[in-house]
Amino acid sequence: MTKKAGQSIVILTGSGISAESGLPTFRGSDGLWQGRRVEEVATPEAFEREPLLVQQFYNLRRAALQRVEPNAAHLALAALEREWPGEYLLITQNVDDLHFRAGSRRLLSIHGELRRARCLSCGADTPWMEDLTPDSSCPRCHEVGKLRPHIVWFGEAPMHMDQCLDALSQADLFVAIGTSGKVYPAASFVDFVASRPGTRRLELNQEATGNPRFNEVRIGPATETVQALVAELLA
Repeated sequence: MTKKAGQSIVILTGSGISAESGLPTFRGSDGLWQGRRVEEVATPEAFEREPLLVQQFYNLRRAALQRVEPNAAHLALAALEREWPGEYLLITQNVDDLHFRAGSRRLLSIHGELRRARCLSCGADTPWMEDLTPDSSCPRCHEVGKLRPHIVWFGEAPMHMDQCLDALSQADLFVAIGTSGKVYPAASFVDFVASRPGTRRLELNQEATGNPRFNEVRIGPATETVQALVAELLA
């Protein structure tokens, strides 16, 4: 694909792009956190049952963002957004803010954001940098104990799906970076794009997912493969 106006790029990123920034997973080798399956602290039911435990899990993850920085892959995608003359959208499954801090603005976080909180009383979501506790009050309606992490939990629908599908329906190039290909509906994005003849569908990953819908696969660290791809596109 040469750099020219009118061509549309949609990029999907997963945990593989942030792993090189050193973000901890908070999931042990046995798949547990404090003796619990992570899925047990990432549901609306868990929050209703044990709000303090759920808040502690996300407080740790939020605090970890203070110790990491965007890496070369994040920065390369921000540069691509600035310089690409056609349509461009970055969709991320990650809940960190590394894309935003790198400079990406045409960005949809479909699984929510660690540095935002949402009120179960008034529905407002707001920036939130500190710990959340059952005693935290909503900046909008001032209700206490109603704030939850602005995160899509198991059993909840991803955010911004209409915008994602609209962009995917017009994409000339779809790139999946650092994704497992196992989390839906994002895993089906390549199928959606493949329904349009002539689209380029590229996977950048440490290991290939084996999805035949991709017509090109590049293996390696995101900090290397993403920089190389952006250099090609902007050449």
